[in-house]
Amino acid sequence: MDPGTVGMIPGRVLDPLEKGYYKMPARPMLSIITPTYREAVNINALVKEITAALSREIPEWELIVVDDDSRDGIVEKCSELRRQGAPLRLIVRRQARGLATAVIEGFRHARAPVWVVMDADLSHRGADILKLYRAIGAGAEFAIGSRYLPGGSTDDRWTVYRFLNSQVASLMALPLISVSDPMSGFFALRRSLINQGSRLSPVGYKIGLEIMLKCRPGILEEIPIHFRTRVKGQSKLSLHQQLLYLRHIASLYRYEWRRRLMVFCRPLMRK
Repeated sequence: MDPGTVGMIPGRVLDPLEKGYYKMPARPMLSIITPTYREAVNINALVKEITAALSREIPEWELIVVDDDSRDGIVEKCSELRRQGAPLRLIVRRQARGLATAVIEGFRHARAPVWVVMDADLSHRGADILKLYRAIGAGAEFAIGSRYLPGGSTDDRWTVYRFLNSQVASLMALPLISVSDPMSGFFALRRSLINQGSRLSPVGYKIGLEIMLKCRPGILEEIPIHFRTRVKGQSKLSLHQQLLYLRHIASLYRYEWRRRLMVFCRPLMRK
């Protein structure tokens, strides 16, 4: 076993409110990938909320936590959660850093045909996982949670600064992809989608935008969600992350320009 990986241990379900017991599924129906950095304070609540949300409709699921060597006690907490029965695997990256690349690392370990990516800070509700999963089951290749569709919402405690930051970043992405909330980090996709697109090379934290643009899902669904404000821990949205986003969006514009140029030139090259 990789020394940076805490293995999977079957057992009983974590949530004491559940009447039944789970074992680590041999063939999970759903893999949930959540990247973490100093989110140990939220991991217990996250697992409990996911367990409660999925227990009836998706009995076999797995949670893959990819941590960037936080050293905040998350290894011990995840080990305890697994002992209590949570179908959880922790992967600790000793040198690599970044939310987007952590998600890609999680993809490498995901075993289910459907994947969900969500934050660990409890901003994404466990109940909304089902909405995304159902959209994939109904035929979508990619389903993205949106705060800005009718029925979507944000916490009243969301600051003006966060709102403006999201709006400006969204406006920059709109020429690339026509969705209401391109900044959303809460999405679901079919496993097969990743294999049909260009190689992913994200910078920063907007992996969903990268997948939509480079893998080009044939059926993309937007799902209204509620976005909550973090209660515990510190936000990772720093000036450095915003600069990385600018670098990322510039690389995506270059990619899309080259792609469109190739589409335009291909018929001419055949003559």
